[in-house]
Amino acid sequence: MADACYSSSAVETAVALANTLRPVKGEDSLQTVEQLRDFLDAHGPAAEAGLTRADLTEARALRETVRDVLERASTDAAGAASLLNDGLRRSRATPELRHENGRWWTEVTSDTDRVTAHLAATTLSALAAVIATLGPDRLGVCAGLNCRATFVDLSRNGSKQYCTRTCAHRASVAAYRSRRSPG
Repeated sequence: MADACYSSSAVETAVALANTLRPVKGEDSLQTVEQLRDFLDAHGPAAEAGLTRADLTEARALRETVRDVLERASTDAAGAASLLNDGLRRSRATPELRHENGRWWTEVTSDTDRVTAHLAATTLSALAAVIATLGPDRLGVCAGLNCRATFVDLSRNGSKQYCTRTCAHRASVAAYRSRRSPG
């Protein structure tokens, strides 16, 4: 479900950033400048040739904020809003009204040259727009027992509980086996 207030690709980038950390599995795919460059090439603003350890540190801090927002939104919407607002202020986010292909829309960018500030402005504003248009319950953490991946539910009915169909299937199979096993 796309909305005039947010880009589904920006929402997907926020989720992908949060999920570069897999706490249950102990995996972190944002440990080096090269990994940051790869992430930005795949999801974010164009990676600069001169990314530094400072950029990596900022991206990891942003990941923590995005993950906190996704984990808290459905249980502490005011706390999630506070995190979003603080992050948007730090990134010096600026909304811009644009007209393209006969359609008006807003884009939030940063007024600095730092790629991580642009990433923060884009991802945090997308999450804020989802909360404002669909509600905080659309942000969450996978209900799978061995998964802490995050997700944003942009579906029509808003009933998503799992990060992927794989996790949903795993939970379904486990529930079936639990019902069928002798007691």
